[in-house]
Amino acid sequence: MFSSNPPLGLYIHLPWCEKKCPYCDFNSHQADSIPEQAYIEALLDDLEQDLPLIWGRRIDSIFIGGGTPSLFSAASIEQLFSGLRSLLNFAPAIEITMESNPGSADAKNYQGYREAGVNRLSIGVQSFNDENLRALGRIHNSAQAEAAFSIARGAGFDNINLDLMFGLPTQSLAAANADLEQAIALGPEHISLYQLTLEPNTLFHHQPPANMPDDDLCWEQQSSGQVLLAKHGYRQYEVSAYCLVKRESKHNLNYWCFGDYLGIGAGAHGKITLGGENRVLRRVRLRQPRTYLERTGQARISSETTLDEDDLVFEFMLNALRLKRGFDTSLFCDNTGLSLNLLLPGLELARDKGLIDFNGAKITPTELGFCHLNDLQGLFLQLPNAKRKPFFESSDRIIHN
Repeated sequence: MFSSNPPLGLYIHLPWCEKKCPYCDFNSHQADSIPEQAYIEALLDDLEQDLPLIWGRRIDSIFIGGGTPSLFSAASIEQLFSGLRSLLNFAPAIEITMESNPGSADAKNYQGYREAGVNRLSIGVQSFNDENLRALGRIHNSAQAEAAFSIARGAGFDNINLDLMFGLPTQSLAAANADLEQAIALGPEHISLYQLTLEPNTLFHHQPPANMPDDDLCWEQQSSGQVLLAKHGYRQYEVSAYCLVKRESKHNLNYWCFGDYLGIGAGAHGKITLGGENRVLRRVRLRQPRTYLERTGQARISSETTLDEDDLVFEFMLNALRLKRGFDTSLFCDNTGLSLNLLLPGLELARDKGLIDFNGAKITPTELGFCHLNDLQGLFLQLPNAKRKPFFESSDRIIHN
């Protein structure tokens, strides 16, 4: 049974981009023109379908992901937030993040986003090496990446995340470190550092780039990067997330703590705890933007599922085990409504393998467990893989595999 509802976030998906990157497996669609007005109206109509599920609850964080949300004009984002505020109860210290690519950075728009209420920017730099950027199919160069950061600071953003990749084609250890050093020199509050992976249903998966670094080199790049980040005050609090003191992403932490979130927009997913009914509901929106825009109301919801006991156990552990600090066992009980006894077989096995520390009140991955996270998470997977298709959004390049 649920004693209370977990924190609640809102994810908003803006699916269009200027060019589809060959490594991207998110729901993004290349477009020459974007129906901004129609889509903003559709988002607000979409949100109204979920309002009965969250009456009386406040929104603690918002994340606008894509695609490339910064392709939308400041006027459209202002219109969106005007509508959101009329429908939702914003927390006083709400965190509102918007993704941006350097190639679409514009001083006037950035200023407009800030005035609309966006207070955290996540910039998809990926690399400061022009050769690597071309290999990744990015439309910006290193100079534009630095300029985007400067524009964001000038617009008043004092909470910025930079996305960086390692494990790039032909990338040496020295080159990976140089990328990270250049990012650190800019002084962002948060850095997301993750390895390039060749995901199914991407161009890179079907046509892998030549000269990909081997596993040993990728491990060196990651380990060296972690040391470099720690040296400059960036604390690792999740597998790919590093931040200065008290600059964690509130929205992402809510995901990793198995909190609730509404999801609106083409392909968006939401998870809502219905304490009075003792269940957790998953809603998924239609994936294709054109179809999403053509439908109205409930017809935009492509599926609705109540998570069963096994879903709750696995999805909670899939998320929470990514936290470097670990988590209290009470979090599991509070956010799933289940007894800790359901975890005990997996916890005991993981402890015997040296993958976790567990004292009855707190669960923390060991260094070994953190290095072999997929194996650790797999101990809590009781059903066939075919059933396990976790739902997550593109927030600071969260990667859940």
